[in-house]
Amino acid sequence: MISDEIYDLLEPIIKTYLPEDVSAIDINRSSDLTRELNINSAHLVDIVLDIEDKFNIEFKNEDMEKLRNVNDAILLIQQKIAK
Repeated sequence: MISDEIYDLLEPIIKTYLPEDVSAIDINRSSDLTRELNINSAHLVDIVLDIEDKFNIEFKNEDMEKLRNVNDAILLIQQKIAK
């Protein structure tokens, strides 16, 4: 699966957890999930769970530590799908 396809599936998941003070148009590949998009740690876990369900993959704790921005998520998803 190419990164554009993953992004198209990932963006609506992230949108669901954006706080009211952040607009969906602020989401891009370099967006920092916690600093720029203001996603709290509880919602970050929810995003990971949704990603696991959507892509039928499993994240480990060390994968969560690598998840800083949207592009990190795309790369991790690609790695998991490739296995």
